[in-house]
This record gives sequence, C-alpha cells and structure tokens, in this order.
Amino acid sequence: MTAIELRGVTKEFADVTAVRGLDLAVEEGEVYGFLGPNGAGKSTTIDMVLDLVRPTEGTVRVLGRDATADGVAIRKRTGVLPDGFAVYDRLSGRQHVEFAVRSKEADDDPDALLDRVGLLNDADRKAGGYSKGMRQRLALAMALADDPDLLILDEPSSGLDPAGAKEMREIVRTEADRGATVFFSSHILEQVEAVCDRVGILREGELVAEDSVEGLREAVGGEETLEIAIAGGDADGASDSAVEAVRDLDGVSRVDRDGDTLVVSCADGAKTRVIGALEDGGITVDDFHTREASLEDLFLAYTEGDAPGEGGEDVDGGNAAEGTDTADTADTADTADAVDDEEVSR
Repeated sequence: MTAIELRGVTKEFADVTAVRGLDLAVEEGEVYGFLGPNGAGKSTTIDMVLDLVRPTEGTVRVLGRDATADGVAIRKRTGVLPDGFAVYDRLSGRQHVEFAVRSKEADDDPDALLDRVGLLNDADRKAGGYSKGMRQRLALAMALADDPDLLILDEPSSGLDPAGAKEMREIVRTEADRGATVFFSSHILEQVEAVCDRVGILREGELVAEDSVEGLREAVGGEETLEIAIAGGDADGASDSAVEAVRDLDGVSRVDRDGDTLVVSCADGAKTRVIGALEDGGITVDDFHTREASLEDLFLAYTEGDAPGEGGEDVDGGNAAEGTDTADTADTADTADAVDDEEVSR
C-alpha cells in the first residue's frame, strides 16, 4: 500500500505558490527523506499531509484515505514530531506523554515511552525547564504513542547531541522494521543518508529529484573526489604542465592543490588516467584514496542547479523548476494557533 500519495498538488498563499504540481508517493514501511532549502515548500507539504492546510489543487491521500475528508482518522494513526515543538511549561514530561496516550485512546505505559527516548529520569520535571534536545526527545516519545502506522518527523535531530541523534536514528530504523512508514525531513544530511531508503529533493515547490542516495549519485555522473598524496620532494616542483594535463582529462571537472595533496574531482573511470598523467609528468604518487559524493554534495547540485535536468528533464522525468520566486514565509504558514492543542496530542 502507498502510505502517502500526492497527485498534482499545488498550494498558493496570496500571490505566492509554495508547492506546484507535486506528485509524490511514499510506500508503506519506507523511510523517506524529504529535503529542500528553506522556502522550498517542505513544511507546507507536511501540513497538507496532516490536513492542517488544504491544497489549492490536487489530491492528498494518506494511509489509504483522503486527507481532506478523513484528517482526524489519519492523525489518529500518525505520530508527528513537528519542527519547533512547543511544550506546556507547567506540565511534567510524564504528563505530556500521558496526554498523548489518552488522546489516542491507547494503552501505552508513559514511562516505557519516556525510557525509550532517554527521559525517564527527568519524567517528573516540568517541561518548561527542559533543554531543546530534551524537548525533541519528549516530542518523539509522544509521537511514538500507540505504535503509529506513519511517523512524520520534521527536523527530529534539532538540538540533539551526537548520542541523542544516534538514538533517534536507531528508533527510526526500529519503527521501520516494525512496519511503520517514516517521512523524515531534516537539514542534517548525514542523518538522512544514514536512515533513509529513498530521498526526494524539493526546490521552489517542485520535486526535482527522487531516488536512493546511490541512485542520485549515479544520476549526477557518479563523480568522486580523488585525494592524491605527492612525494614531498615533488610537491614543490610539481610541474604546472602535469597538473594541467590532469585538468584536461576527460571525466575531470576540477583539480586543487593543498600542500602535498592534489584534490581531483572526477568520474570513477578517470581515476587511473589521473594517476598515469601525474606519473608521466614526473610526479611521484605516494598514496591516494577516493571519497564518493556526499548527500550534501548531491543536495547542493540539485538545489543550486548543477544537476541533470537544469532547464530540461529532471531525474524522474518531470520538468525542472523554472526559477519561480517562492517566499520563505510560504513554507512555514502559521497554523500554530489553530493546532496548538492538537500538537500536544501527537
């Protein structure tokens, strides 16, 4: 079953189009990373999935139901960790979780949920005294109530230290192994790369790429970074002609020097030719290693216009974004007042 399905979804705010013609499908049991720069339309998309904002055009189906007709039923089966989660200062952590459990008419043990996110020892403290990371943990505990079929996590590692971020990743994978679908939006790209089965990249309200991280890497040419250690005696005397010969090779896009190291951006098939060109130029190569393009590299390629599809076809066959000016404010439409009480129930 498809857990989240958007077809031809457009959302307009006054004279700003936050999302345009969006087609998106997330399969049941999948961990899907939803990425994009500020103002891309991520939060607006999440709000439409939760029926906090209605689309101007198109349809949104979640867990087999129409989001606009069955929003209450969908949210009962959904756990949400919203970006910028606000606590009730005078309530303890345990009281927050108890409220979430009651709201879903579940029978979870609040202490077990708090223990799972590492907050059991602070369960009786007023949440107003929690740090940002502790508030994130509390929101996650509330989202996990009643074993939701769908988890929507918007910037879940915000404020977490490395240990907390690792625990969050482990919980995500455990939930996916249980059969839950996880829709995961984050600016911490290493977190996304570590846990997500597929990644979608939104730019100016349009989905410009969607694939596994490896698939995205292949789509931008499979370029790698080749770091080459040059023998100390050759580093100062490395001829400009040898370096230029490397720059001129097919499959090489960039060559930089950093002391005794040459840093070469190249296609996988060009690595042997790079080493050969240096040795032919009289440079002794002490060692070398390669680094694949990170998700951050891929993200920048797709959001700054260097990836396939710029001005033409994108990775999954749609039209590339045409540069529509989308204001940041559209991505964060203010629904906080309307849903304040509801957020605690999640």
